[in-house]
Amino acid sequence: MSYSETALDLLEKGQLEDFKKQYALALRHDDDDTLYGLAEELYSLGFVNQSKRIYEKLLEKYPDEDELRTHLADILIGEDKTDEALLLLNEIKPDSDAYVQSLMVAADLYQTQELFEVSEQKLIRALELAPEETVIRFALAELYFTMREFAKAIPLYLGIIKDGFLNYSAVNIVERIGVAYANEGKFEQAVGYLEQVHSGEMTPDVKFELGFTYLQLGETKKAITTLSELQDTDPQYTSLYPYLGHAYEEENQNEDALKVLQEGLAVDEFNEKLWLQSAKIALKLNDEELAETYLNHGRELDPEDLEIAIQLSNLLIKQERWQDNIDLVSKYLDQDNLDPQLYWNLAVSYDALENLDQAQKAYESAQPFFMDQPDFLKPAVYFFRKVGQLELAERLLARYLELVPEDDEMVLLQDDFHQLGY
Repeated sequence: MSYSETALDLLEKGQLEDFKKQYALALRHDDDDTLYGLAEELYSLGFVNQSKRIYEKLLEKYPDEDELRTHLADILIGEDKTDEALLLLNEIKPDSDAYVQSLMVAADLYQTQELFEVSEQKLIRALELAPEETVIRFALAELYFTMREFAKAIPLYLGIIKDGFLNYSAVNIVERIGVAYANEGKFEQAVGYLEQVHSGEMTPDVKFELGFTYLQLGETKKAITTLSELQDTDPQYTSLYPYLGHAYEEENQNEDALKVLQEGLAVDEFNEKLWLQSAKIALKLNDEELAETYLNHGRELDPEDLEIAIQLSNLLIKQERWQDNIDLVSKYLDQDNLDPQLYWNLAVSYDALENLDQAQKAYESAQPFFMDQPDFLKPAVYFFRKVGQLELAERLLARYLELVPEDDEMVLLQDDFHQLGY
């Protein structure tokens, strides 16, 4: 046996001190081809420093062997010595047999620096030079997957399957295609691939994507089954809870939906959207007190969340808590893009409290946004009539009757306006 073979045998047995001695002997006595093989084996086993030393020794002896440069550059990238790695790679010229490999190593370097476009350029050039190389197609597909450019990744993954690989470099290609299609919104294609992933290879991410895809296709029972299985195996997978809750809601199983969302809040209590979703379900179950509690929790987490504020304001209006609603909405009036629903709610509250000046200002702010909503127009007509804004009231009434021409009460009101000359 060569010293290299003995060293590897000792390493396999866990005899590290004896390995170090044989490794030193290998560096002094083994031929260069044997040492090159030892370097590859040591790198694959995670003994990077020992591998690096051999490559450096060989490069000193064979300065024209660019393949050694690519191996060293790869190691230097792992050591975060990117400048040194680039110097080595830049020494490799386009006519070198190792040029394509150098492009791939450079692409990896730029990807670690999140310079994705530069990495893409390197891999595209490598693929142009070696279009038959699956490893390059895979690297480019994975880069696009990381960049969330799924439409570009899909044909590359399909090409890898055509090359005869369902798994490549410990990655399930079928899974990748399914997830990519799901993220592109092509759910029918996605489910066809995701369902092919064997249960033993079904990671939490893939199971989530499958459950999400079922939900998008309206297959809510399958979504519930899949996402419930994910919850059982990985209850800390917080993304599942909003979708599982929604699936139950679609099945009109609101009590189950609320239970799931409450379980989600137990593991993700700082998710204000989860509090909001739980509040909406509580309202469906007519538990206004619980809904208000959840909405207030959500506002504590994100006071600027207008959707939560609107839901809470709507609840206060329903309960005729006029001053509480005014106090709530007033906290948002200085926002540049205040949701007009809050102006509407504010107008209703001020009107109920006979503060007509403030009610008029709020109605005027809300009115341009709700010209297609009869529920707004009808009370607005009566309000502006009450405060003497008869021309505006008649204009809103005309618009209301375009939308609800069968409302006899409002038809009679329009006749009254006509008699007054409006």
